[in-house]
Amino acid sequence: MTYIQFLGAAGVVTGSKHLVNTSNDESGANGFQLLIDCGMFQGQKEWRERNWKDTPIPAAGIDAVVLTHAHLDHCGWIPRLVKEGFKGPIYATPATVDLCGIILPDSGHLQEEDAAYANKVHSSKHNPALPLYTLQEALDSLKLFKPVDFEQTLQLSPELSFRYVHAAHILGSSMVELTLKQNGSSKRLLFSGDIGRVRNTTVAPGKVVHSGPQEGETADLVVMESTYGNRDHPKNDPRPEMAKLITDAIKRGGTVVVPAFAVERTQKLVFMLKEMMEAGEIPKVPVHCDSPMAIKAVQVFLKHTEEFSDDTKRQISEFGSPLTWPGFFFDTSQQQSKKINDTTTPQIIISSSGMATGGRIQHHLEQRLPDPKNLVLFIGFQAPGTRGRQIKDGEPEVKIFGQIVPVKAQVATLEQFSDHADTTELLEWLHTFTAPPAQTWLVHGDPDAAQKLRDTMIKELHWTVNIAQWMQKVPVG
Repeated sequence: MTYIQFLGAAGVVTGSKHLVNTSNDESGANGFQLLIDCGMFQGQKEWRERNWKDTPIPAAGIDAVVLTHAHLDHCGWIPRLVKEGFKGPIYATPATVDLCGIILPDSGHLQEEDAAYANKVHSSKHNPALPLYTLQEALDSLKLFKPVDFEQTLQLSPELSFRYVHAAHILGSSMVELTLKQNGSSKRLLFSGDIGRVRNTTVAPGKVVHSGPQEGETADLVVMESTYGNRDHPKNDPRPEMAKLITDAIKRGGTVVVPAFAVERTQKLVFMLKEMMEAGEIPKVPVHCDSPMAIKAVQVFLKHTEEFSDDTKRQISEFGSPLTWPGFFFDTSQQQSKKINDTTTPQIIISSSGMATGGRIQHHLEQRLPDPKNLVLFIGFQAPGTRGRQIKDGEPEVKIFGQIVPVKAQVATLEQFSDHADTTELLEWLHTFTAPPAQTWLVHGDPDAAQKLRDTMIKELHWTVNIAQWMQKVPVG
């Protein structure tokens, strides 16, 4: 009995891991075991603690991994999987391979930095505090990566094959069309990964990659995200509001701190800030991209021009590489990062992680949150339980490195920057299916978002829709 088992992103937005097992018996011991995505859990403590536990399915028994894209909640647990004994191939699109080549080592490096800092200030209950995995363990995992082009069909086993189609979420992002041939029949399983915005418009400006997930799909079973299943993105152009927020903060002598995902979101924001400065919409102040991976990430983006939107192509043609822009700094070393916080004049700091759960953004927030002159600007989804969500929701104080930090700075959120399709856009995409799937399973969403999307899909599409539960096994057939 072939089945799918949801090992992550079930009842929660992060930790995407979906196991496909082709065994003909309930033990699962004899089947080919394929893992779709291998993400890190973020957010509430109960979820983060899952990162430290062995996989429910022994890592050595998993035959292959197929990645949809290079965000940590979809790929960030790979070094740990390898550390546990996984030795199979890890398939990804060429751009995803390149991005993982910088994201995973950076993740290992930041975890080592965080553990070292926790040991220095004694802020962890563990003695000593340890990283989930190290820089070297991340580098070792990269040896297993194998690039697969979009639309190329790859045979994984006698019964399983797959191909990538565009998801238009971030550079290299894909959906996985998995074909299962068993007992004389053939079934198609579609794993959406994260689904990008349907169109390029003024209400979703600055999109680096072309918009629109693959249309005209057909599948017997669909596993799809539900991150924005209970709401739509604002329809107004965010740039005037962003210009006012930034300008007001700078006029009062403050610094703008932006927690941003190092992949896609940072590049999008950098291009927008440049354009707004050149147009005189915001003052020209220093912009610091404080991430060890910043230069490499920009280089990867410039390499994969085949995925650029027309707007991105125009900006690069007009302004050149961001690495050459005056007043824009890509800070890679700890010393450069520390110098940012030694500066008291207005500036814009873009740093990861996007949900403020780790990395250098913690140091900037620790210093800047207590001062009402400053602005903390969120431009990405903040999962429940994350430090970013606490700040966004108006908590009067947060804990950073074991210390209570008062939240006095101005806090603002611009939802239009999301690279996830909202409910209306998801429905627009789903309406292009050539036929209803027999089963649809919702993952990668808060319980409320998943439930609302399920209700909407049943009402609008009349599909059979279920909400995946953690560790649940779903028969394919």
